[in-house]
Amino acid sequence: MKHLSLYFIISAIVIFPGIYSLVRFGLKPSIEFTGGSRFTLVQSISMPDVILQSFKEYTSILESSDGNGLTIKSKEISQKSVQKVLETLKPDNPDIKLTDFETIGPALGKETIKKTANALMISSFLLLTYISLAFKQLKYGICAVLAMFHDTIVLLGSFSLLGHFLGIEVDLLFVTAVLTILSFSVHDTIVVYDRIRELSHKNKNVDYVSLINQAVTETMARSLNNSLTIIFMLLAMFLMGGETTRYFSLALLIGTITGTYSSTFTAAPLLVVWEKYFGKNK
Repeated sequence: MKHLSLYFIISAIVIFPGIYSLVRFGLKPSIEFTGGSRFTLVQSISMPDVILQSFKEYTSILESSDGNGLTIKSKEISQKSVQKVLETLKPDNPDIKLTDFETIGPALGKETIKKTANALMISSFLLLTYISLAFKQLKYGICAVLAMFHDTIVLLGSFSLLGHFLGIEVDLLFVTAVLTILSFSVHDTIVVYDRIRELSHKNKNVDYVSLINQAVTETMARSLNNSLTIIFMLLAMFLMGGETTRYFSLALLIGTITGTYSSTFTAAPLLVVWEKYFGKNK
């Protein structure tokens, strides 16, 4: 832990751009949160620009396009209205047809945001309570949850930047990824904390910082090997997976890398800081 300040500086360098982006630009929500319609037009689409122009009054946004079709997101629109527009396009695209139509109302979108925020708060509180009781010291619960927030902010900040510069949206799969990363981050942190507790029982006369150094050294190889197996799989999913799961796997990939780092270089150093300012000697 002699490089304690360096670990916090590295975290700050990663976190602050994301926080700035979150405050300045926020996240780019999908229709699950904002409400609206999303539908796919397929077969022999030769002029996507002309088709999008036909939906201009609905403020349509092209999400993806390939040789066989395109997916459009717009403000709320009825399926009947879409079919009416398609009738005007059939002379130039006789085989065009509508698939995968979905509409989500604004009220449902707001309810989804509320439930997501509640899920994050409840999970954080339960984790804080559980870890504090399991280790019989409040500092373990607080430091673990702070490390978990570190990972969450990195993930949210990354997608805020990706949303602003690349137009990547956050959806319910992203929420699933965030909740999954919370559990992964705490799981890895508990392994380190449990080793610290074991060593503190065996070595009564060794100072606390030395115990943390030993615990981190003994658990680092295990944590790294475990995380690399997950990282390789998620990297393959991101590079070769389908469009619908690409950014879900990217969120998990960022969170896994961050969680692996924070369990050793954030959660453990936080215990050192806690002991320095709030320890029994104080």
